[in-house]
Amino acid sequence: MTAVIALVVVLPLLAAALALATGTIPRLRDGLTIGTLLAVTALSVVLLVAVERDGTVVLRVGGWSPELGVVLVADLFAALILFIAVVTITVVELFAIGQRRTPAGANPAVVSPILLVLTGGVCLAILTGDLFTLFVAFELILVSSYVLLTHQGRAAQIRSGMTYVVINLFASALFLFGVAIVYSATGTVNMALLAERIPELSSGVQIGIGLWFLVVFGTKAAIFPLFSWLPDSYPTAPTSITAVFAGLLTKIGVYVIIRFFTITEMNDLGPLLLVIAGLTMIVGVLGALAQDDVKRILSFHVVSQIGYMIMGLGLFTVAGVAGAVLFLIHQIPVKTVMFLSGGLIEDDQGTSTLSKVGGLATSKPVIAALFALPALSLAGLPPFSGFVAKLALVDAGIDNGAIAIVVVSLIGSVLTLMSMTKIWLGVFWGDPTAPALPASSRTSKRFMTSATSIAVLGTMAIAVVAGPLWDMSERVANELLDRTPYIEEVLAK
Repeated sequence: MTAVIALVVVLPLLAAALALATGTIPRLRDGLTIGTLLAVTALSVVLLVAVERDGTVVLRVGGWSPELGVVLVADLFAALILFIAVVTITVVELFAIGQRRTPAGANPAVVSPILLVLTGGVCLAILTGDLFTLFVAFELILVSSYVLLTHQGRAAQIRSGMTYVVINLFASALFLFGVAIVYSATGTVNMALLAERIPELSSGVQIGIGLWFLVVFGTKAAIFPLFSWLPDSYPTAPTSITAVFAGLLTKIGVYVIIRFFTITEMNDLGPLLLVIAGLTMIVGVLGALAQDDVKRILSFHVVSQIGYMIMGLGLFTVAGVAGAVLFLIHQIPVKTVMFLSGGLIEDDQGTSTLSKVGGLATSKPVIAALFALPALSLAGLPPFSGFVAKLALVDAGIDNGAIAIVVVSLIGSVLTLMSMTKIWLGVFWGDPTAPALPASSRTSKRFMTSATSIAVLGTMAIAVVAGPLWDMSERVANELLDRTPYIEEVLAK
């Protein structure tokens, strides 16, 4: 199984070089990209089944000990998020193949290889067992995402891309300093060893390390007040790029926050995390209500929904962390498909500005359905996956006596429903507007609609298997808070 871990990371990076070399042959390039993503998806399934059956899988790169070498670790949490992440990227690439044939499409000769590099970075960030390799993974993600964001060279993309890269480079600099601080205090950057050594430090040093990395990872996750780069950056990119960003990049930040703060037992920061969670929910959704463009509304909702995951972590209970994990599982596909459906609106109408479109419920009922289903899930209405995930978090908050954050989360859900209603009334209600000219080809529309439909079915499937997913999330939470299985597997001789 260790070979599978290595292939998950290495295969996309090798394929990226081949895709770059075959950039002038569209069918070969697209086939190579999709084939690689499907192969990595299959490998992630194999890894998830193996971890579910046999427990954590550890790869010591080069055979070095954890104190000196790179360690890749696939526990249940990592294997589960890895599978969902790779499936998401694969579906978005199917959408991208169709969108590339439209006037708004991205340059496939650039996007295909860079998307594979991004995939490799995401896989490495999920599987790494040490902070320095995590820094390398974040840099792979940052460089590839910056290229994807700005490669079309439009003025708005360059302007927002500069904000994106400057803030994230600043966070990367803080990350590197943080790695140095942790190493000087503990003599290691391996997470399993940090789990043993950080609790031995004085409480002041522990809190200092926790706050430092909360800023670093919080910037990547776009928590309050570190989210300002996101709403301006995401709407400027082509839909296929924005969907990957919205569905994955901030969620990888959340994944790392959950991993780091549970492995190092930063329970003392729980009250602060709950305050940040509440502010992230409310500020994000209020920002969404103030917008007049589908992409900008959804971009602010990326911020708002992060608050729910931080809420679960801030409780530092099995139920709370399990709720955060389940919410993370739900959010990756739902947020992705929301942007894909927004892309269908933009492709059909030539714009996603609410005041310039209307009547799609009658003129384009398929697009209306593909938007409505994930929108109801995002708002947390039954029987969709968002309801199950939010109910788990609310129940965990009540059990923990954290009534204030429960009330804030419910208010956030109501405001989310209001913003989804705003989009529905603006885009799908009223008199139909004329479609954009020139219209996309039938083949392009078929690719994009099919990919969006697959993503919507994925979100529905999460609701159907919510019971088993909750059981799995509880197991993940127990492992994260117990820490012993992770430590023993990584440090085993």
